[in-house]
Amino acid sequence: MICEQHYLACLAQASYLVVDERTRTAFVVDPRRDVDVYVERAAALGAEIRYVLLTHFHADFASGHLELAKRTGATICMGSRANATFEHRACDDGEELVAGDVRIRCVHTPGHTPESATWVLFDDAEDRANPYGAFTGDTLFVGDVGRPDLLASVGVTSEQLASDLYDSLRDKLLALPDATRVYPGHGPGSMCGRSLGSETTSTIGKERENNYALAPMSRRAFVELVAGDQPQAPAYFPFDARFNKGTHAVLEDVLRRALVQLSRDEVDAYAKKGAQIVDVRDAETFAKGHLPGSVNVGLDGKFATWAGSVLSHERPIVVVAPKGHEREAATRLGRIGFDSVEGWFDASGLDAGPERLERVDAPDLAKRLAKGATLLDVRTPGEWGEGHVDGALHLPLVALVARASELPRDAELVVVCRSGYRSAVAASWLRANGFRNVADVRGGMVAVERHPGGLPLVQAEPA
Repeated sequence: MICEQHYLACLAQASYLVVDERTRTAFVVDPRRDVDVYVERAAALGAEIRYVLLTHFHADFASGHLELAKRTGATICMGSRANATFEHRACDDGEELVAGDVRIRCVHTPGHTPESATWVLFDDAEDRANPYGAFTGDTLFVGDVGRPDLLASVGVTSEQLASDLYDSLRDKLLALPDATRVYPGHGPGSMCGRSLGSETTSTIGKERENNYALAPMSRRAFVELVAGDQPQAPAYFPFDARFNKGTHAVLEDVLRRALVQLSRDEVDAYAKKGAQIVDVRDAETFAKGHLPGSVNVGLDGKFATWAGSVLSHERPIVVVAPKGHEREAATRLGRIGFDSVEGWFDASGLDAGPERLERVDAPDLAKRLAKGATLLDVRTPGEWGEGHVDGALHLPLVALVARASELPRDAELVVVCRSGYRSAVAASWLRANGFRNVADVRGGMVAVERHPGGLPLVQAEPA
């Protein structure tokens, strides 16, 4: 048996390819939407992808199950509580899929979502009695468990799901042998959990010993622990959960339209009709010159997460990119189901205008604030708590669009984050949405802490 993890760092997302070497049958678990990596790898191993296994309806990315089914004819499999509207095999709790020496058991583990399932992997050539591993999706991570609060908008309370998660973890997953490998759906940096560990795989034994959420505790204590104090999720999460539940265009068809090169006049025409212009160059290059109304979300950062936080999936999108990077930008938007890309514009020649975004160096920030500017800190609550400039406003980037009306329009805003990536996203979005007197801090709080220039810094209190 071959079992491989395919990790996508920009989404902190893990998918898996399992191949039975005797029958050359391949299974793919929780694929991302650009599926060439699985098709090409299976071909290299002389295997045929026959099954696509989904652990649940993902909220943070668009799954590639429809793409793989179309490309390979594979059967999509989910737990029978899923009620998906696309063609699939609904697997009961305990039902098994078998190919040669590979046996994969569907175990219903509701909690992160009602339909969540864990796929328990057996290598019968080595050990028929004990499982080799478990694809736990967003039920169990390394050092954490899945958050139960993402479905509050559709009437499922986090307390209900947390109670289900308590049972799933203790009655189903902790019943597995300690040597069982844990293959989670996400690694560090994912917003699907609160404090994921630095590793991307583990074992049941290690998690039993080290995972705070698996410590002995009452149901009530567990519900209070995991249902509260979760970080705010990006605005696109509910959309992606619905997107993954239904049928939609496959990525190759989306890219066919998205990769049409547009003229400046065509871009302006789309903008007049309400299209969003997203410029994917790095923040420093964007600041030197860009199209009016552009939002800067650089490909050099967590592009999908922040594009999904500040762009609307309901409005058309025009991508501005250096030639040769347009496919990457459109693909990464497609990974979160933002399929309304109408084309792309070549960023060549924009370095000198027509608009610029002012960037303030850290040593000059105190002077700017002394003249009446307002500092807006868009880092997470955890980062803010570790230390910030006294008197700054705090509005995490993930909440900017929903709460922008709280910001003063008559004051100069200087935006800061940790390094200067998120501040450029925020500052450019504010500029594109009517806040004209906006700048950001080059190098972010890292630079400010090195060169405070007399600014009063509030440091975190020792634990």
